[in-house]
Amino acid sequence: MDAAEFDRRARGTYVDWIPSDLVAQLIEHGHLDRVRQEASSGDWHCARAWVEQLAAEDRQDDALAVLAPYIEAGSWAAARAHAELLERWGYEEEAIAFVQVLSEMGVGKGAAFEHLTRLLARHGRGEEAFELLRPHIKEARFAAALVDVTEGLGRDEEVAELLAAGIEAPAERRPNAELGLPEPDNAVDLLAAVRERQGRVDEAIALLRTREVTSVNGRDQLADLLARHDRVEELRAHAAEESLGDAATALAELLELRGDIEGAVEVYRAHAAESPHEAALLARLLARHGRGDEAIEVLRALPWAKGGDEDWIVATLCELYVDQRRAEEGLAYLDGVLARFGAPEWEYVRFRPRLLAACGRLEQAIEELRADLDAPCAAGELASLLADAGRLEEAVAVPAVAADRLLLAPLLLKLGRIDEAMAALRPSA
Repeated sequence: MDAAEFDRRARGTYVDWIPSDLVAQLIEHGHLDRVRQEASSGDWHCARAWVEQLAAEDRQDDALAVLAPYIEAGSWAAARAHAELLERWGYEEEAIAFVQVLSEMGVGKGAAFEHLTRLLARHGRGEEAFELLRPHIKEARFAAALVDVTEGLGRDEEVAELLAAGIEAPAERRPNAELGLPEPDNAVDLLAAVRERQGRVDEAIALLRTREVTSVNGRDQLADLLARHDRVEELRAHAAEESLGDAATALAELLELRGDIEGAVEVYRAHAAESPHEAALLARLLARHGRGDEAIEVLRALPWAKGGDEDWIVATLCELYVDQRRAEEGLAYLDGVLARFGAPEWEYVRFRPRLLAACGRLEQAIEELRADLDAPCAAGELASLLADAGRLEEAVAVPAVAADRLLLAPLLLKLGRIDEAMAALRPSA
């Protein structure tokens, strides 16, 4: 396999590789020889699992030999695994030399270079890592690596100056100037992190307050900083102003951690009627603390016009009804939702079989699914219900299941029919 082919598989749907969860099942059921065979045939998920097995047995040369052809094909994932094994076994200098060559070759489009710098820093060569990274301060991931590798080196002020220069640079020299972003675009976040580890928390807070939005990927950096330093009142004030709700989440998490459950409940409850996200967080908090009935009422009270009819809210409610042993009530609730929609989408219908099964009406659930097997996910739901009931042969016999290799193979594995399972996964072999 050449590098282009490996990249195509890695970026795609892994249609040519056995899914990693099925590889785990192969190992669980004792089929290590088959994993080894597939690894030798170019299946990366099997190769990774086989390498871990060999490493656990301290068969170092064998483990590295499995990775070799993948590395020759240009796989950074395999090269990184090779370096990590060397490091795990105490061969730090060999790992560094290996990754250094890959970095010079440009393997992984910069990933090898970043890995090299972090590897150097982990093994007492942080100054080298700093010198390597400093010229690349304008690239966000390398700037982040620079901040990480210099922790404890006594270079915090120098790093801060480099980051500040990117924040203060004239707009015409910044590629993202029209967006109001510094260079690198994470410079403010990183400079705040440096100031925090210097103990200059007020400066870190002030820096983050200069950003229009302090939330990224569902986490609010300013809120998390305030929480780490137990500045509850400042966090409370920030949560009242921040519109995305991420700061409120950080406040509720902190209060829960401190044992103030009622305080956390009130934080979420203040927004629950308007925000399905906050309502769901409140419901999960209540359920975690043995207040499942209250959790159900929170979501039941969520206005439909405010997201109470969204499929994920309906799903959460159905799960809560089952967990609270109120499946019959859950079924009545869901049927009400379905009646309201008239001709509901499958996103809603798919919750019904699980509720029926929880009500002790498994056969009815199975028949309803059999009658609607053309619906999305119906075959998977039917296979899951039958398998949970110990009726694996029936599950395998469902035509829609038999036609789906990712549904069929796990069932065949559970039945011990390994050759058939592998044939299902390798239809063109």
